[in-house]
Amino acid sequence: MFDLAAYLKTPCVPETVREFAARSHKNLIGGEWRDASGGARLDVYEPSSGQAMCSVPSAAVGDAEAAVTAARAAFDDKRWRGMLPSEREKILLHLADLVDAHFDELCVLESLDVGKPLAWTKIVDVPEASRYTRYMAGFCTRLDGRTTHTSIPGDLFTYTLEQPVGVVVGIIPWNFPLVMSAWKIMAPLAAGCSVVLKPAENTPLSAIRLIELCLEAGVPEGVVNIVTGLGSIVGAALVSDPRVDKVTFTGSVPTGKSIGRAAMDNVTRVTLELGGKSPVIVMPDADLEQAAKGVADAIFFNTGQNCVAGSRLFAHKDIYDRLIADVAAIADKMVLAPGLDPSCELGPLVSEDHMAKVLTYLDKGREEGAELVCGGGREGDTGYFVRPTVFSNAAAGMAVMREEIFGPVLSAQPFEDEAAVIKAANATEFGLAASIWTRSLSTAHRLIPEIDAGTVWVNTHNLIDAPIPFGGFKHSGFGRENGPENLAAYLETKSVWINYGDQ
Repeated sequence: MFDLAAYLKTPCVPETVREFAARSHKNLIGGEWRDASGGARLDVYEPSSGQAMCSVPSAAVGDAEAAVTAARAAFDDKRWRGMLPSEREKILLHLADLVDAHFDELCVLESLDVGKPLAWTKIVDVPEASRYTRYMAGFCTRLDGRTTHTSIPGDLFTYTLEQPVGVVVGIIPWNFPLVMSAWKIMAPLAAGCSVVLKPAENTPLSAIRLIELCLEAGVPEGVVNIVTGLGSIVGAALVSDPRVDKVTFTGSVPTGKSIGRAAMDNVTRVTLELGGKSPVIVMPDADLEQAAKGVADAIFFNTGQNCVAGSRLFAHKDIYDRLIADVAAIADKMVLAPGLDPSCELGPLVSEDHMAKVLTYLDKGREEGAELVCGGGREGDTGYFVRPTVFSNAAAGMAVMREEIFGPVLSAQPFEDEAAVIKAANATEFGLAASIWTRSLSTAHRLIPEIDAGTVWVNTHNLIDAPIPFGGFKHSGFGRENGPENLAAYLETKSVWINYGDQ
């Protein structure tokens, strides 16, 4: 029997995390920590054990409305956007320093919340949150417009202003809660907006902790707010509120479509980063040892709970059998364990419901005739572990090749030439990311513009950095996270015409 209390006493768990994990958390609205107006609460489960760690408010519509009221007041009275740009920058840099100062705490909290290996939270999640905060802080003093020379006759002076869009609602998924919280908070703050953050109900802890650090860094009350609860209730109320100027959402395609429709009723600006079914293309000249490890990392990183997971493998027929065998050998050797276990290479899935969904896809793959090479089921009976799975000779029409599984499930098929693999790679409603494995730059450069994807990696996968735009084509959404393009999503451009003749 898994002993959660003993697990929380693992030597790597700081006392501050034990206290935080046991706390009865509240929402932050207008600088005040509050319970949900109706008193309802949601348990937060630790995925390795399936046991409840703590609870958070299950916010009601009135709580969402109160959060928007607070954010609206903070924007309208200019308590944040009216600061000197250098002062806003200083506060965000201080926030990044606080993220660094609480590094160990945040790494452990993210592992407990999502179930991911502690080693990965130290390499990816917390460093990226810090880097992104610093990157966006620099834009506070770099918001500028441009002057133009108009072709209209007369004594005219024309220029543009970049101004904050207003109240921003950020809705994040459960797979990377700390990084996603940073993505949804820091760019709006750099632009001068106020924010209401709605984290996923099953992984809210690092988001709450980051909001606490925002206040500690000096972000004024009401400028950042957080409400936890069900998306169907509090999320829907937030995106349909006419006082909201911008919605930024990362999550599933069906939810994104629903959010888009609700936002358009008020002509609310929207950024949607949605699902993926990313192709991994291995050419016959690829370094097969490097490619096998890369293919495994592309799908099994974060237990496949990754929108850019390389879930569809297309390998040239000349190297297909060897590559499949090599990837399966890596999968078979992976250590499944709780995230805080130093031996952990593959953590649990996030929840019991999600595990059941992934297991259903494994059944579908077998039923539809894909060849099961390894994995294919649950690991143990405690927690939400699923063995890393490889399906071979999966046909294009099979569910495992078409639908986003969001788990450690790779579906593969061979190809004969470039034209065939381009057609197969693009035969999906998604277009978020792809990777190409080849020793030939000529081959890579031929394929890159032909692949329908917002990101294309060559001889690597899963790399994301603050200055590099991130987003998708087709049903993978529109708008970009990261880079200057991200900041532009939280700004309105105002054109100014001045007739200075005879003055």
